Amino acid sequence: MLYHTKEDLLNDLKGVIDIQKDGAIKITDKDALRNKKIDTIVYNAVFNKEGVIRNASRWLIRGVANKLGVVSSSIQSLYEAMGRNEFKGFTVPAINIRGLTYDVSRSIFRAAKKNHAGAFIFEIARSEIGYTDQRPAEYTSAILAAAIREGFEGPVFIQGDHFQINAKKYEKDNNAEINTVKGLMKEAIEAGFYNIDIDTSTLVDLNKPNLTEQQRLNFEFAAEFTAYIRSLEPKGITISVGGEIGEVGKKNSTIEELRAFMDGYNNTLGMKGQGLKGISKISVQTGTSHGGVPLPDGTIATVKLDFETLRNLSRVARDEYGLSGAVQHGASTLPPDAFDKFPETGTAEVHLATEFQNMIYESSVFPQDFKKEIYSFLKNHPDIKKEWKEGDTEEQFFYKVRKNGFGPFKEKFWNLPADVRNRISEELEVKFEFLFKKLNVIHSKEIINKTIKPVEVTLPNPPGFC
Repeated sequence: MLYHTKEDLLNDLKGVIDIQKDGAIKITDKDALRNKKIDTIVYNAVFNKEGVIRNASRWLIRGVANKLGVVSSSIQSLYEAMGRNEFKGFTVPAINIRGLTYDVSRSIFRAAKKNHAGAFIFEIARSEIGYTDQRPAEYTSAILAAAIREGFEGPVFIQGDHFQINAKKYEKDNNAEINTVKGLMKEAIEAGFYNIDIDTSTLVDLNKPNLTEQQRLNFEFAAEFTAYIRSLEPKGITISVGGEIGEVGKKNSTIEELRAFMDGYNNTLGMKGQGLKGISKISVQTGTSHGGVPLPDGTIATVKLDFETLRNLSRVARDEYGLSGAVQHGASTLPPDAFDKFPETGTAEVHLATEFQNMIYESSVFPQDFKKEIYSFLKNHPDIKKEWKEGDTEEQFFYKVRKNGFGPFKEKFWNLPADVRNRISEELEVKFEFLFKKLNVIHSKEIINKTIKPVEVTLPNPPGFC
């Protein structure tokens, strides 16, 4: 149900949420909120065309979440403890959600509650924000609403993934591209993203004469962005920041590259201001690619990931620089028996995305007529059809580009029949349980309680509402 006026919203929430004239929120019926009203509030937070109602719905979700102990938080203090070798033996999953965000988030929280997991991250990349049509405030709203719906309590970690400099846009107008990334960082922090992965590895130039010069633009802009993020932090919060030394899909990273980046980064950051906190983790390349490599029949090629390199990079990151360890991207399509190797090698964090998208599209209950509608759109879109490379089969093309269907068809995804969404969510819940167990974050709720002290951020009252 979409609210048409402020009065519609307030009347619908009577007896459930009491909103004072000064903006103070009081929950008067927690069960009704969770079981009846939060679905409607989050739908308005995503789809209401009236800015006042949409923004008020998002503000309500953040405020109600805080009241219920669901607090958007930074994972920084856990990663600092990992850098001191106080906690080890697990790898934090960072999960990108491209479609059905509310339903998929609910399945993650259900899996977490059943397994007492607390060390897991929700994230969305700069590119995903575009093609899935999910701005940061919307993404945060869907995730926190899902936590409320499932009765999850505690810190929730939301991350900007690959907040990346586009090398072509940088070459065309470097100031405009830098300002675009900074604008996204500001928007994300205001929306409750207290974890941000900087990706300036796109500027690494392997034609330079030595490693320091190859990494120079990477570490200089990573330091500049770090200082900018620190200037925007809400009081009491130290945002967890990540850096990256090797672009995913390119050559494998080396210890020497890590040292060149970190030494240059630390020196540059030191010149930006005294006592500025640096990155807490470092993303590396060890043999994966985003989305996997589709074969002509649409299946995915087996990828050989260099776990020994990952082990060595994580060790150096911790022992020499106090980081939590290395971060592995592009891992969701790896074989099932690969995932328990991440904790064994001391990998701090692993990023997972495409497989969840695949499970949605390939579920036995996903409506075939809807899939045909999406595929027809993709095949005829003037920009998307350019991605059909010579020699690619139709299966390879659709596998590569179907991520672009989530934005234009977002509302249709959200409005799939309840039984379809529930079945897909149940299938995903099984997958998340598997990953939590393989990555050994089951029972990590206790570690989170020891290391993370959530800080509630009070948002200003939405204009035109209170």
